[in-house]
Amino acid sequence: MRSLTEIEQNRLVKLERLRERGESPFPHRAERSHSIAMATKHFSERSSDKDKSGENSLEITLCGRMRSVRTMGKLAFAHIEDVSGRIQLLIRADAIGKDRLKQFEADFDLGDFVQVTGKLMETRTGEVTLDVSNFRMLAKSVSPLPAAKEVDEEGDRRVYSAFDNVEARYRERYADLAVNPHVREIFRVRSRAITALRYFLDKRDFLEVETPVLQPIYGGAAARPFSTHHNQLHQDLFLRISFELYLKRLLVGGFERVYEIGRDFRNEGVSLTHNPEFTQLEFYWAYADYEDVMMLTEQMVAFVAEEVCDGTVVTYQGHKLEFQPPWRRVSLREVLNEYSDIDYLNCSDDQLVSHFTLRGLNVPSNATRGKLIEMLFSKYVEPNLIQPTFVYDYPRDISPLAKTKEGDSDTVERFEVFVGGLELCNAFTELNDPIDQEQRFLDMGQDHNKESGEAHPVDLDYLKAMSYGMPPNGGFGMGIDRLVMLLTDQSSIREVILFPHLRSKE
Repeated sequence: MRSLTEIEQNRLVKLERLRERGESPFPHRAERSHSIAMATKHFSERSSDKDKSGENSLEITLCGRMRSVRTMGKLAFAHIEDVSGRIQLLIRADAIGKDRLKQFEADFDLGDFVQVTGKLMETRTGEVTLDVSNFRMLAKSVSPLPAAKEVDEEGDRRVYSAFDNVEARYRERYADLAVNPHVREIFRVRSRAITALRYFLDKRDFLEVETPVLQPIYGGAAARPFSTHHNQLHQDLFLRISFELYLKRLLVGGFERVYEIGRDFRNEGVSLTHNPEFTQLEFYWAYADYEDVMMLTEQMVAFVAEEVCDGTVVTYQGHKLEFQPPWRRVSLREVLNEYSDIDYLNCSDDQLVSHFTLRGLNVPSNATRGKLIEMLFSKYVEPNLIQPTFVYDYPRDISPLAKTKEGDSDTVERFEVFVGGLELCNAFTELNDPIDQEQRFLDMGQDHNKESGEAHPVDLDYLKAMSYGMPPNGGFGMGIDRLVMLLTDQSSIREVILFPHLRSKE
């Protein structure tokens, strides 16, 4: 049992006083006739042509959390808040009695959830207020919520965040949400963005499906998985790192357009743009290629921006991002040459390594040619891609599931989208030749450093599915968290995940 602060001990005393008076500090049921927003709207409509003293107002019952209290002798002012807004309360001894007002002042605290009944009125200052005739506790707050800080800076009173310790906010997201309305808004935007993505794809005849989270063989990306064990089946399993191989099995089974929005898990580092579990959208589209997917991608993201931000221009970290199609398209070779003066098609493997040496960069052991190119791109190009940009045509050896370009056996039809210096999504013209796919799996296992945990395992069942015949198709994957970062102007992925993973407290 944790030790209690003096404030918490005092609040427990108040809680017991409520019980002694026969008032439950946590009653089983609440009553509410209106949300706060509904009540104020109703009052405004009724009062437009009537006396605003409250005489013409209906009696209503509201519920919410106490946000402020101010006592003034025979009356008290308070504010309560629900999900729709905030409203002032006027609690008068003349209306409820002196003893009841004293009980309110003594036993009700900031953070408590209360139920209040009364009539709406408008104060001399024009604030819509509930003239309270009755009240009761709904849930006693034992621990005080973090309070906003007011600081006098050169004669100006400035109010700072109620909860601005970043790590504490992530660890106690419930308190962060309770006191910081702008944080709640981030997650409203997130929800609306996911709804818009679903609407966009559903309207284009994509079928939303669910595939296994626990998988006997992980695949669909180069990443280290989390592992677990099924006791009853005596079987080692993995948390999925991608939906890809299961979604493409559905193309074999006769579906032509499928998508899934869900959680992926990768046992990798944590950073401003990476979390061990994250939300992904993947779709697969029969008889399409990566150029078709490019057009759909820019249309889809622009649609989401319109729905969520009321326009295709979004501010991110001081930049005005324009999501209106068409977006810039540039090959990996061209853009790497543009920002680093490295033309990798005219470089041998040794010359690529020398570029690392000349720039003082470490060369990972057993890095493939494609991996070296990818690392140079991440270092010199990615941070400079601010406006939405398709970078296409990637090395074959880092893209085991993509179809090779016609006439170029070392390059595959793959693109990634970069916005605001972030990688947003990844897409291919998908490989549908089971013989080529099997060889790619084997090559990946040989080429990648096994200590990195990123070797792509051979999935024999997936190869069997492909052998029945898979239609040509375009595939796409996008991190929802990163999209929300862009739409809400957040530089850290932890700001857009309700409960991000953190190190254990020492």
